[in-house]
Order: sequence, then structure tokens, then C-alpha cells
Amino acid sequence: MTVTEQLSALSTILAQSGLHSLFQPIVCLSERRILGYEALSRGPSNSPLHSPINLFAVARQAGRLTELEVACRESACRRFSEQQLDGKLFLNVSPESLLEPQYESGRTLKLLQSLGIPASRVVIELTEQTPTDDFQLLYTALHHYRDMGFSIALDDLGAGYSSLRLWSELRPDYVKIDRHFIDGIHLDAVKREFVGSILQIAKASRAKVIAEGIELAEELTILTEMGVDLVQGYLLCRPQEHPPRDALAMLPAPSTVPILADEGLDLSALLNEPPAVTRDTPTPLVLEAFRRQANLNSLAVLDEQQRPCGIVHRHSLSEALLKPFATDLFARKPISRLMSDDFLAVEISQSLQTVSRLLTSRARQRIEEDFIITREGRYLGLGRVIDVLKLITEQKIQQARYANPLTLLPGNVPIQQCLTRLLQQQRSAAICYVDIDSFKPFNDIYGYARGDEVLLCLAQCLNDRVDPSRDFVGHIGGDDFMLVLGSKDWEKRLQQLLEDFQKQCRRFYRAEHVQAGCFIAHNRLGQRQEFPLLSLSVGVVQLHPQSCADLDAGQLADLASQAKHHAKEVSGHSLYLIDTANVDQASSVSG
Repeated sequence: MTVTEQLSALSTILAQSGLHSLFQPIVCLSERRILGYEALSRGPSNSPLHSPINLFAVARQAGRLTELEVACRESACRRFSEQQLDGKLFLNVSPESLLEPQYESGRTLKLLQSLGIPASRVVIELTEQTPTDDFQLLYTALHHYRDMGFSIALDDLGAGYSSLRLWSELRPDYVKIDRHFIDGIHLDAVKREFVGSILQIAKASRAKVIAEGIELAEELTILTEMGVDLVQGYLLCRPQEHPPRDALAMLPAPSTVPILADEGLDLSALLNEPPAVTRDTPTPLVLEAFRRQANLNSLAVLDEQQRPCGIVHRHSLSEALLKPFATDLFARKPISRLMSDDFLAVEISQSLQTVSRLLTSRARQRIEEDFIITREGRYLGLGRVIDVLKLITEQKIQQARYANPLTLLPGNVPIQQCLTRLLQQQRSAAICYVDIDSFKPFNDIYGYARGDEVLLCLAQCLNDRVDPSRDFVGHIGGDDFMLVLGSKDWEKRLQQLLEDFQKQCRRFYRAEHVQAGCFIAHNRLGQRQEFPLLSLSVGVVQLHPQSCADLDAGQLADLASQAKHHAKEVSGHSLYLIDTANVDQASSVSG
């Protein structure tokens, strides 16, 4: 298609309102509801400019970007209003269009007012495609939006030319993490570190984080465990002209297999069951409920489907009614006038650690304010923040009691408990006994301090290769580690582990030893001997569900130890496999 034809197609689209508006839901995981929808635009289906990439590229080249964006915005707002979609509407705006002199301020607000959509329900999503140098002008433009009642979101965080500076300067209400850092996050420790850092910055700046571009259930699991609460992507729903309205239909079914780490199976221990109230309950009745029960901190407010729509805290209600004339003003009003819609609701199946992360990521969470516990989105009861803190503290004390003092990885008792749970759950897994070859002579030559660095290096390599939602890493003692992999790709992960460790270890040797590929030290008989550079011997037990009833944790550990001894008979990096389906057969692989 020639440039002239492209420009002609663009003119036709703009003249004939040939744009299609699609909507992709943004889901709040903890409350299992749709926060809102991102509006996305497409050209006519039979046009070369159907793709948004082509459409916006041609508009930018033609100097008609602002005109196109306004048309997209008008189409999205009208379709959003016609479908009466709930929640917030996320509208994409590029900085370069905001900075154009001919940009007409206030046009979006007038459109929304004509459609009956309040500005408080609209989020201006800043999409950065080209460098933005004029920060002051951009700052002024966006604060103009904020003054009109709009919220601000920063899109593709980490991908743009200046997104971190934009975050610092503009203090957006939402930040969207670029798809690059979500793709394969369950397999990439560096990406998990990046997202963890974003969550910390967001907490300090009081921004909400949205992870976009989620395509795999494993990605969603990891993000949930990390405390990311707002998500969107093809896994949940592709952009559609008529998007779904029920988050429960989009969310994957909760895994029936608990994770190996001992985080507790659900939140039953936290559940308190005070009666809830409906949104039309008169305020005096709610006040009387607090007066009758001195230990009642909060009351959940439910809609007609028994789903939480708000919460009333004792201290907030008291403060509101202490204002002049407040008692008379609210005497006949429903509690919906005084309830807070800023609450945390979590599914009872979520882990204690997940709830703890969600609570600590909330900028306004007070210790005396309860959170709501649901089952499939319907009210079950309330949980207290202080109870979460107590249980987390108890778990940390238990973990510290049995942790290895050097690596802080779980020691023998947690390892034994993990193997026991594995057998009870009758799960498929690879139990891996990891041992460092030539470690004692290395210590003799380089000293125990350098040896400790090697152990810490291996601990990090092990952690980098696991999926925290289904795997386990433990430190038996010395240079012996235990790795339990519930992932189907365990062989690939172990090969990556061997490669990682080999690369990481190069920094621990002197140059002459790297060049020679070996070092000389005394063996156990006191004789000088040539030893190869450090390598890993890994004994693997492949566990099948049908074998679980015939084994206990001790026998499983013994099999892993046997496999490790066989692996050490092979020089260099090696794996030796024992399959519980046929314990008499085993195989070795050398690296």
C-alpha cells in the first residue's frame, strides 16, 4: 500500500467514523471483580489500517495524531455509555498529542458530561511511544486533567524512554508494568525482582500497580503471590466489542493442589463471622450494632447477591457522626451514605502470605480496620489485621528456628515436612539432592570464607530456577541441598542450574586455575592431587502419584541420597535419575 493510499484510507476512516472500540477488562483479584475496562481502537476490518500499530503510525506521519486520538476517545466513551459498563474507563492518550498547540482542552470532559459519565470514572492512560522532553508542559497538561476529576495512569512502565521520571514527576494513580516483564516471570528471577521493586515504589508513591499482558496461568500465580492485585491480559479476556461483566467467569479455577511451601491452606484460622448489613440498612441500626458489641470493629455492607460493596469501621462512623448536625442529617439515611468503598476483600482460599502482601501494599490500611473474606465473591466474614501479623510472626519464628544460618534456606525439619506433604498430596515431582564436587579441597585452597560465598552462590542459583508457587528449596547442611520441583519442565530447569552455577563460579577461582581447568590440593589421605573445578552432582528421584503410598519421607530422602552418590561417580556436572515407577532402573547423564 502506497503512502498516498494510506493517507487516503486514514482520511476516510476519520471522515466516516470508521473506528471500532474494543474493551479489555482489568480485574481486581482480591475482590474478584472488574475494576474497569481499557478502551482499544481498531480501524475497519477490511482496511490495511485495521491494526492499531499501522493506524497510529500513519496518523503520526500525517500529522493527524491528535485528530485520530480524539476520534478514538469519542467512540470509546459512546460505546462505554451505550453498553452501560460498570467500573472505570481507561482511555489512552499519547504525550505528544497533549503537547500539540492545537490540542483542545476540556473536550473529553464535555463529551463525558453529555453522556452522563462522571470524570471520577475515567482514567487517562499516558502511553509513551516517543521521547518526552518538555516535562513541565506535560506536568501542567496532566494536572489539568486531574483538576477536572480524572485519574492518571502511566502505561508500559519500564519500556518507555522516560517512564521512571514520568512516575516521579507526575505521581500517577495507576502504573502499568510493561508486558516484557510479565512474559515468563515464573521462570525469571530478574523479572520477579523488577516487579517487586515496582511494588515497593508504588507503595511509597500510593500508586496502584496493574500487570498487563498476562497470557499464562503460571504468570498469574506468581504475580498473585507477589501481591499484584490488578491484572489484565489474554489469559483473562481478549479485547472485545461486548466484554464480559463477571470477573469470576474470567478467572482460572483455583488450583486444587496446595503449594509445597508451608503457608497454610486457606484463611479459615482468621475468619470471624459477624453479621453483615445491606446497603439500605438505616444508619441508626448500624450505630446500635456497634454499641451492643464493644469488640466489633467493622461491619461489611453487602449488595443483593451477598457480595461486599462497602465496609463501615467503628472509628470512621464515630468521626462522621461527631460533625455538627451529622446525627440529624444521617438519622434516616441508609448506611450506604457513610460506608467506605475502599476496602480489601480476599478469597478464603488465598494464602496468608498473599493477604499479608495485599495488606501492606495498601497505603491507607489501618491496623484496626478489618478486611472482608469471601468464597467465590460472596461474603463469609471478616479478618483482623492484627491476627494476620500474629500468624506471620509465628511462621517467621518457626522458619528461623529451622533455617540454615548461612543461606537462611529451610533446614532438615522443613525438608522432611515438605517430603511428607508431597507424599500425602500424592503429587508428581522431581526430588533433587544437589552436591558440590571438589568442595572440600576448594575450601582447603581458598579458605572457608570463599567456600561460604560458593554456598551462597549455589543457594541463589537454586532459587533462580524454581517456581515459588509449586517448588521448594532446602539446605541439608554443608554443600548438600534439596530441591523439590513440581513443575513439568524440571529437566530443563536442572540443566539451566548446572549452566548457571558453572558460569557464576568462575569469579571464585584464581586466573591460573581457570586457565588450567583444575587446581591441586591434598586429598583425604594427605596426598597432593589434581582436582577439577567445582561442579554439581544431582541425584534425582522422579516421584509418581501411584508410588506415594509405598514410601515415607525418610525412604524418599534415602532414594535421593542414593541417586546423588551415583551421580558423584561421574566426573563433572552430572545427573542421576531414579524413577519410583521402577526403582530397579536408573540412568545417569554427565555434563
